[in-house]
Amino acid sequence: MPYLDNFDRPISYLRVSVTDRCNLRCIYCMPPEGIPWRLHREILRYEEIERVVRAAASLGISKVRLTGGEPLVRKGLVGLVSMIARIPGIDDLAMTTNGILLARYAEELKAAGLNRVNVSLDTLRPERFRRITRLGELSDTLEGIAAGKDAGLVPVKVNTVVIRGLNDDEVVDFARLTRAPDWHVRFIEVMPLGDNADWAGNGYVPMGEVRERIERELGELIPARLGGGGPARYYRLLGTQGTIGFITPISEHFCYQCNRLRLTADGKLRPCLLSDYEINLRTPLRQGATIEQIKCLIVEAVRAKPERHHLSEQVIPQGRTMSEIGG
Repeated sequence: MPYLDNFDRPISYLRVSVTDRCNLRCIYCMPPEGIPWRLHREILRYEEIERVVRAAASLGISKVRLTGGEPLVRKGLVGLVSMIARIPGIDDLAMTTNGILLARYAEELKAAGLNRVNVSLDTLRPERFRRITRLGELSDTLEGIAAGKDAGLVPVKVNTVVIRGLNDDEVVDFARLTRAPDWHVRFIEVMPLGDNADWAGNGYVPMGEVRERIERELGELIPARLGGGGPARYYRLLGTQGTIGFITPISEHFCYQCNRLRLTADGKLRPCLLSDYEINLRTPLRQGATIEQIKCLIVEAVRAKPERHHLSEQVIPQGRTMSEIGG
């Protein structure tokens, strides 16, 4: 059974950032020159990540998601997938990626034990994609999405962060994609974090507004279900099989049902994305900590989970960028 936090939330989900590096420079995530990367010795080794996941699984963690930065830029990731997939108790192993390298690795990832992928995609327009990502080509991400589906990493969920003045004019175009049976689009409210806090605040679009736009153009949205157990609320357009999800961390926060912890690439365990509080796991791991000792630190993190974030009171975390935490 999952371990309960102080507010009786069962903690069953661990997000693992395997690298702070990325092959894109999205304008809402980092400056054109990027950010200073962590030194190689600062990043957890795969064996260390495996030990943390094994300890977490013994406490009832059953879902693991690999994130970055961009996880597929780290060499040997397929090997880590295989290591985690073999841990007893882990029954859902997923990854979030920008899709640029997914076509190259999709078959190997599936064979190693990855169940499914989420792909970040903020525009369907090639020129805008280049402008938003600074380095990317839309065709590479679309090829990655197709490869993920072909490899059986399904459902492939497309994550679209909606930002006013940047891509909010495309929400209806994204929604139309779900008329195809294997398209599942999730719209996400932009969150102020670190250096992008002011920028994100000015670009914030509540999901209620997005839903209104879609229904005005395409008709009523009907409640639907899609596996994964995350915070999205899913709907369908009449007569379609694809789904439209809304994730509302700001307008309708879902802290009351938060079931997750986050492990940063440099080995810090965060009880809450929107709080700077962290517990250092890297040092104990490198000092030879046992699985039981790691379990105690994980329990400490669970007990430190706050009841909710405090963005409405303008308490904005500043310690890390989103690319360092993995979202």
